[in-house]
Amino acid sequence: MTAKKKLLVVDDDNLIRRSLSEVLRIEGYDVAEATSGGDALRQLANVAPDLVITDFNMPELDGMQLLRELHARKPELPVILITGYGTVEQAVEAMKSGAYDYVSKPIIDDEMKMVIRRALDERDLRSENSDLKKRLDMRYSYDSIVGRDHRMQKIYDTIESVAPTRATVLVTGESGTGKTLIARALHHNSPRRDKPFVEVNCGALPETLLESELFGHKRGSFTGAHADKIGKFAAADKGTIFLDEINNASPLLQMKLLRILQDKEFEPVGGNDTIRVDVRVVLATNLDLAKEVEKGNFRRDLYYRINVVSIGMPPLRERVSDIPLLAAHFLRDLAKENEKAIDGIDESTQDLMIRYSWPGNVRELENCMERAVVLTRNNRIMPDDLPPQMREEAEEAPAPLESSQVVPLKRALEDPERRIIENALRMNAGNRQQTAKLLDINRTTLFNKMRKYDLLEKY
Repeated sequence: MTAKKKLLVVDDDNLIRRSLSEVLRIEGYDVAEATSGGDALRQLANVAPDLVITDFNMPELDGMQLLRELHARKPELPVILITGYGTVEQAVEAMKSGAYDYVSKPIIDDEMKMVIRRALDERDLRSENSDLKKRLDMRYSYDSIVGRDHRMQKIYDTIESVAPTRATVLVTGESGTGKTLIARALHHNSPRRDKPFVEVNCGALPETLLESELFGHKRGSFTGAHADKIGKFAAADKGTIFLDEINNASPLLQMKLLRILQDKEFEPVGGNDTIRVDVRVVLATNLDLAKEVEKGNFRRDLYYRINVVSIGMPPLRERVSDIPLLAAHFLRDLAKENEKAIDGIDESTQDLMIRYSWPGNVRELENCMERAVVLTRNNRIMPDDLPPQMREEAEEAPAPLESSQVVPLKRALEDPERRIIENALRMNAGNRQQTAKLLDINRTTLFNKMRKYDLLEKY
């Protein structure tokens, strides 16, 4: 049930004040009354009104003085002034001082109701916009990207340094590592934050349509072009455009991108008019573009032009310490979204999650947590709530060292060394000469290590 809006009616005339208050209570408002400007200020903290209606002429503190005091204390609070003999000059002064509206006596009930509804609707809209802005600040601020791994800390520092600039940024990393979130954080922490953020997945569109999508087209420029179309670059003017999977760009499109990065201008498909834009460009790829350049799949000059600042997103399997942190983050949001009371993730479940390789990276972890939240019947996420194939792989994997567990390096390396030697012996059917050659060590060294790890009888 929606809470009643609180109104504060201020007037030294008892009859007018009580009459207006009664009308507003019938309309469903929670109404408090004040007999003077001073009385209104004294009640302000306790009443916490959503709107104030005040008479203009009052002793002690008149309506204009009250308006200025209210505006200084609570600038977001709408105030409606009422007067019996108002002038245009008074109305102008009142609006300049922050009044929402100015109503003349005699008060017409319907007019007053309409002004109040309009004022409250506008206040609610401003409040919603403010809340949305705060949520966006939290969602896309560089320090809210989840991760404490030292590589993530360096990424935070890079975003903080680069976001306020115009520099082109290339975000690299496997699919699902969070490249889009980095692009949005760069935009949201830049001077362009109030301008458009336009995202284009270059791998999701056919080559024939991608150029039109980016640069727009003129009517009749190709089959199906029944009207002029504004492209994404024009739509992102004064803002940021994010080009994901840029490695899919055709040679012709790469040439156009090079021009727009250098000259900030382009022509629509089928058009001759040159369009100039002020756009910050962020690009992403899940391939090694340097290798693509060597293969001849990507223009060398474009590669150097977009690789001004590079941010490499590490795969989740390389930031194991962040897995419990990310899982808890997703669990909190998903449990709330699905209205389920889940206290946390069981320690045995966390152990399995840490052992798993996460080929789908952070995106896979989020999907895994959503599945667990939806299917679990427990108040904690248990191992059985994880996908079967994930449990199978995790159970076979060796347990990693805890980040706080310090052991001598020689002992820490023994387990992987033993596994490497055993795998090589297995590949060579126990042939020690071939195994030593494969491992690039002599047979004596291999023999000593086999004896150390109790492998002599097995092979």
